[in-house]
Amino acid sequence: MLRPLALLVLVALLAGCAAQPPEPDPIRRALQNLSDRAVARLLDVDALQPPQDQVLLLVAPEVDASLEIDGERFLESLTRALLGASDGPQVLDWRPAMSGEGGDHQWRMESRLEATAPRLTLSDRDLLPYRLTLSLYRPDAESALWQTQIEGAFDATAL
Repeated sequence: MLRPLALLVLVALLAGCAAQPPEPDPIRRALQNLSDRAVARLLDVDALQPPQDQVLLLVAPEVDASLEIDGERFLESLTRALLGASDGPQVLDWRPAMSGEGGDHQWRMESRLEATAPRLTLSDRDLLPYRLTLSLYRPDAESALWQTQIEGAFDATAL
């Protein structure tokens, strides 16, 4: 027969095993969803085929302060999504010293995350509308060779 203390420990262990796993960080989840959508569009660009033969030089993103999102955190999320893509490109942080001549396989990717409207207050939450613009350049070019935009809204309570 189990002693009362041993029985209590066993019940506590079983209750712990049945508990729900902790909810993922809502900011991380929101940024990861956006980054996954961005990478899906990027990997469909004809000029980047096959993506595993390409090198993306990621410029630090421009992030609108009114969205209350740290630029480094967004860059980390975008980088993780790119690195997580099967047969995806190589990914490097871009530095100004990398400007100039680059091979046919190198692309500079710029991203801008901006608010597109003021905070929208609903009955149960606030939404922050955004637009993410991704642009691909050759390392020595001033004009984008490809650009896309993704629009949506972050739940402000998650941020």
